[in-house]
Amino acid sequence: MPEYEAVIGLETHIQLNTTTKIFCGCKADSWCDPPNTNICPVCSGLPGVLPVLNEAVVEKAVLLAKAMNAELQTDSYFDRKNYFYPDLPKGYQITQNDQPIAVGGYMDLPLEGGETRRVRITKLHMEEDAGKTKHDYGRRMVDFNRCGVPLIEMVTAPDLRSADEVAAYIIRLRQLLRWLDVSEADMEKGHLRADANVSIRLKGSHELNEKTEIKNVNSIESLRSAVEKEIQRQISEVEAGNVIEAWTLDWDEDSQSLSKMRSKETMADYRYFKEPDLLVVHLDDDWKAKILKDFPELPLARRERFIEEYGLPEYDADILTSERSLSEYFEAAQQAYGGDVKRLSNWLMNDVMRLLNEQGLEAGDLRLTPQYLAEIISLVDANTINTPTGKALLEKVQQSGKSPAEIVESEGLAQVSDTALIRQIAEKIVADNPENVEKYRGGKESLIGWFVGQVMRESRGKADPNLAREVLEELLKS
Repeated sequence: MPEYEAVIGLETHIQLNTTTKIFCGCKADSWCDPPNTNICPVCSGLPGVLPVLNEAVVEKAVLLAKAMNAELQTDSYFDRKNYFYPDLPKGYQITQNDQPIAVGGYMDLPLEGGETRRVRITKLHMEEDAGKTKHDYGRRMVDFNRCGVPLIEMVTAPDLRSADEVAAYIIRLRQLLRWLDVSEADMEKGHLRADANVSIRLKGSHELNEKTEIKNVNSIESLRSAVEKEIQRQISEVEAGNVIEAWTLDWDEDSQSLSKMRSKETMADYRYFKEPDLLVVHLDDDWKAKILKDFPELPLARRERFIEEYGLPEYDADILTSERSLSEYFEAAQQAYGGDVKRLSNWLMNDVMRLLNEQGLEAGDLRLTPQYLAEIISLVDANTINTPTGKALLEKVQQSGKSPAEIVESEGLAQVSDTALIRQIAEKIVADNPENVEKYRGGKESLIGWFVGQVMRESRGKADPNLAREVLEELLKS
């Protein structure tokens, strides 16, 4: 049986997190607003109005283009893309076609097994969003709130080879957008939308076959499923002797299935021409330098540095660079701690991240500063407090904002390492539990954990658990 491979390119629409829309002063993020309440004559397309470009849109576009290794253009301009949908009140979209803000670019995508896939960028430009339609009360309803919301459209070359690679690319793109603070990149809210162009070919062939486009996918897992289903459908069609037609396909989340929407448009259908109401965007050296003066180390570069500089496993480096403030928190904590990097990483990934998830915070918002985390781990290392007390101390510091040493002192949390006192507690527990003593001596030595737990409870968590274990083993075996 012939072996096929998928050839996949992605069209991504990225909603920029500017305060206002791209060509007017209306609020950009209208996710929670009632329909048609966040519009004005400009974004609703009334006759006679003139657009004015939002400078912040250009600045965020420059940051993303730089991060994607694209070549920024000194001069770019806008075009009109003409088409007629109910949610496009002007009858055209203001976008960039002939001379966009940047050209070229790529992302080097790390894959499982240490491989890297270079995903090239063929288009990166600014544009306005259209509105949205939905069916309600038996009618087709139109909401213009989203009209004029600023977007970056970014199109990849057909460089991806599987549904898993598609998901990996979107995960890395979402990470990058949040890292740069150019978009919230929440797919469920439409901040990041991805259409997949899918075709198949015989493995080893360089001929691109007819492609289909998948639309209306609102999560990474749904995108993975939709692409996988379309790959399998095309293989089945070709094996049956049928021809793949260039259709636009609609993904239905409820039924997890694809259906035909329409035949794909071509460039000629849109009748592009230069937007007459907007000036050329002139990105001179001074403006570009101002935008890029605080350009950060990017997540994939920081991931590689964490592996090389700190000797972290790839898994740890991935987690610790998943979000920018977390990676900065880690480095500040390591500078303050100066001890075993892997030990610090474990505390961060297991305990601090649990705290972040429970409280819905980012690392930079914590009252538990990197210095306080380093202090807690150092107190555990020095046997001043035991590990359970140290973990409980994380939340106490977060709630109060007080230093760990201050809380340990005021609440008397210092670890009890007095052998005589621990022996006294252990003797009482052994005397009060003859049945479990009998089971332990009969071979059920796993009960030692239960006995240690009783000592910890009686000492209100302050006993040295290692010392308690030694004393208990001596008593139980005597």
